[in-house]
Amino acid sequence: MKNAAELRPLVGDLRQLASVRRITLDDGPERGVRALAFSTGGGLDFWVIADRSLDIGTLHWKGEQLSWQSPAGFRAASLHAPEGDAGFGFNRSFGGFLITCGLDHIRQPVNGLPLHGHLPHTPARLLNYGEHWEANEPVLFCEGEIMQWRYGAETFRLRRRIEAPIGGGVMRLIDRVENIGPTPQNLAILYHFNLGYPGITDGSAVMHDSAAVLDRLTMPDGLEPAPATIRKVSAMTMSECVVETPVADGVRRISFRFDAKTLPYLQLWRDLRPRCGVLSIEPCNAAKAADGSNEPTCTLKPGETATFQIEISICDAATQPVAPNTKETG
Repeated sequence: MKNAAELRPLVGDLRQLASVRRITLDDGPERGVRALAFSTGGGLDFWVIADRSLDIGTLHWKGEQLSWQSPAGFRAASLHAPEGDAGFGFNRSFGGFLITCGLDHIRQPVNGLPLHGHLPHTPARLLNYGEHWEANEPVLFCEGEIMQWRYGAETFRLRRRIEAPIGGGVMRLIDRVENIGPTPQNLAILYHFNLGYPGITDGSAVMHDSAAVLDRLTMPDGLEPAPATIRKVSAMTMSECVVETPVADGVRRISFRFDAKTLPYLQLWRDLRPRCGVLSIEPCNAAKAADGSNEPTCTLKPGETATFQIEISICDAATQPVAPNTKETG
């Protein structure tokens, strides 16, 4: 895309080309939910749900929805009860491209802690948003903070920035989690990215650091969902998980790049049964215990901060998928 100086004489408002707009959903269980609608002008459009921890709801590439949506839609935070259903309340609001899990706990309920912790669906305080055309790399962006607090327990402040280069197919997520309480606290975090049809379809391949890690997907496959698999990241710096999906003129690649030093594990989960069809890509900072919960994680002392960064990029290539037909062995 041309720069702002070249474009201004051609339009009445640069938001005609790329924009971030505040919206509020107004029907059913979504009524009152605040969101930000991003449109990069390069084929990437997505919603950041302010009332769900600034997580990502819908995600479209060139007009096609790639994220998975459940029948629950994007329910209001007031309807979310994490301790409900014997600790599985998360499953009543599960859906959208990204749900950030933690910060006290991830994975299966244990010792009174609910599935994937207390962070999901917590409303954020929106600090800033807009279009930054004058930057060296013009971007759309938003910034906000989410508090997770319980007296006598964790006091975490998550400051999140999401940015997307104007004219591109890239989204960046930068999270800074600070322990603002008086005692050291364990920090667990898992980024639950969810793809659905046509973001995945028959023949989709999943690779991690260039190695195939799942058999090519069959949709629907009729199999009961298996427990999530987890891989220790061997990369020294940036790790990458790529989902390749056949399309009419080649292949679509969705890439998830993350810092292996702060997110040293990659978890994969899928439920491809009829009327479901979801694949989850889940970078996280903790191994999985035998009971399905998380192993001990990093500890933040009072005033300490942990930073997590993930970049998602989408592109179409006029070539056939290069991934092997079967996953790696050994």
